[in-house]
Amino acid sequence: MTQTPIRSRSIPWGVLLRRGRGMLSQQGPLLIFVLLFLFASFRYTYFLSTYNMISFFSYNTIFGLLALGETFVIMTGNIDISVGSVAALSAVVATRFSGAGLVPALGMALLVGLLIGLLNGWAVARLRIPPFIVTLATLIGVRGMALIISGAATLSTSGNDFPAIYSGTLLGIPVPILLLVVAFVLGSILLHYTRFGRHALAIGGNEEAARLMGLPVVRIKLLVYVISGILASLAGVLLAAQTYTGNPNEAVGWELNAIAAVIVGGTLLTGGKGTLFGSLVGALLLGLILNVLNFENGYGLISLSSYWETVIRGAFLLVVVLLQTRLAGQKKLRAMVLSPAPKAPPV
Repeated sequence: MTQTPIRSRSIPWGVLLRRGRGMLSQQGPLLIFVLLFLFASFRYTYFLSTYNMISFFSYNTIFGLLALGETFVIMTGNIDISVGSVAALSAVVATRFSGAGLVPALGMALLVGLLIGLLNGWAVARLRIPPFIVTLATLIGVRGMALIISGAATLSTSGNDFPAIYSGTLLGIPVPILLLVVAFVLGSILLHYTRFGRHALAIGGNEEAARLMGLPVVRIKLLVYVISGILASLAGVLLAAQTYTGNPNEAVGWELNAIAAVIVGGTLLTGGKGTLFGSLVGALLLGLILNVLNFENGYGLISLSSYWETVIRGAFLLVVVLLQTRLAGQKKLRAMVLSPAPKAPPV
């Protein structure tokens, strides 16, 4: 009786490599964040101190809120570069009304974000003006409004309970972190469990096809800009509560930080794909890099001024965009190779 030889199975290195690339493109920012966090925990004595952890997460909550709002806009294939100016105007308005208490100050600031979001969404969706032009105009105009309302001066808060929205705690958890968690949970429900989320991704994938399918393109665009405006206003309120002031010259360049966090998190600039969790990870990763550099400055091994923050953010964003473009190009090429050739029509 002859025995059939046992054939050794070859390891599918190609499949493993493709899966590894796919996992790296999706979970790469989270992996880098975890590794950098562990490195900082072992290297710096006071990195895990209560003060540093609360300061780090509370401060980066502001950029997390901006990134969440920007994610909804970018996943539809649009962009909002006015969020920094909206945050500055909201900080000024909240400071103006801080003497009346926390609720009036918060309400007026959120109303500002709502109105500016409606203006942006209406101009982009109804008038079909390119979103970059629309939000560039509001970036300039809203910053001017902040200077007019404040008299080109820094205002001081006059409400005793207003700063509590940043420095207060609830069940031992800082209020800014709770606000970010609530915004993330509500945004995730909106994105994954409602028609709004599916329609937003469909519009980002192919707007004309979505329009032909009868999807409410105008309404979805309007809503994503409203969400971005409201979250930018909330970030401005936290800024005013943190600094006890409303400065019209604050939040310059924050829109670039938000866009960088969104792209680092894996959302495509062309739309059609987005993840709120990835945007949060991107915002925290950018903040962690700067936090690590501050500790290194304390060690005296390197000496970088605060102006290097923008250089580092820009370089990191460029690297991520290049990697994202390369991965997208490889996926497109692989899809073209694997797709069956069209059959010739019968003669």
